[in-house]
Amino acid sequence: MELRPAFRVSGFYALVLLLIAAAAGLALAIGGLAAGTHPSDPAHAAAAAAGIALIAVTVVLASGLTVVGPNEARVLQFFGRYIGSVDRPGLSWVTPLTEKRRVSLRIRNFETQKLKVNDADGNPIEIAAVIAFRVVDSFKAAFAVDNYEDFTHTQSETAVRHLATSHPYQSAGPDTISLRDGAAVVGELTGELRERTAMAGIEIVEARITHLAYAPEIAQAMLVRQQAEQVVAARTRIVEGAVGMVGLALDRLAEQGVVDLDDERKAAMASNLLVVLCGDRAASPVVNTGTLYS
Repeated sequence: MELRPAFRVSGFYALVLLLIAAAAGLALAIGGLAAGTHPSDPAHAAAAAAGIALIAVTVVLASGLTVVGPNEARVLQFFGRYIGSVDRPGLSWVTPLTEKRRVSLRIRNFETQKLKVNDADGNPIEIAAVIAFRVVDSFKAAFAVDNYEDFTHTQSETAVRHLATSHPYQSAGPDTISLRDGAAVVGELTGELRERTAMAGIEIVEARITHLAYAPEIAQAMLVRQQAEQVVAARTRIVEGAVGMVGLALDRLAEQGVVDLDDERKAAMASNLLVVLCGDRAASPVVNTGTLYS
């Protein structure tokens, strides 16, 4: 079975006809009962019975009236059998004596709990995500699972756990996707969630990671590690820049003929410039009043 529209007519037209039928049945019943006290006229008793029957039929038919709000659907069951869904807002008249189950089609969101898992490198981390979803198939949402909201929550936590164990917290190379790579990780999480919840008639609108951190027991150690990596990266850039500046200085001196330096003087100049450029403190100038060889 699959989603299909249920039989419906405008509820306002049906309401008018039901009111007319109820008024006619009430008039027949009152008139027949009032005149039925004379046993010589059995027609009045028949009219009273017809009026009561008409009222009973009207009450049964009135059970088909239902109100559907915006972004809502009514899933109809006739004695346990699915006969269709109504998602048109307003007052409708459907098959009487049906069970009408309300299913919201609005976009809803929730945030998963902070899950403590191990990433791909085995480091314990804490991760949480916010999931936005909506029902697109009221039949599957009502009958494919017991409770589509609980199902979505459980599948979301499972997908977040799987994502966290599939990638490292921090990338070790340019070809490795880490949990901190926003667009790639969000796209993977959204795609996996859509596959997991499609059977329940759920569409995942958006999935975003809202919390990502190392577990408290290793957070301090990882902070020291990150700081060390940043220091090494910064020093590497400084050394690369200093070597380029030394080479540029020697080349410019040679081109302009400012001073003629032999290999030993070039080595001494390069050493001094690297100390000045790579040091983390301001250099203290020393005035040499002699030569480089004394």
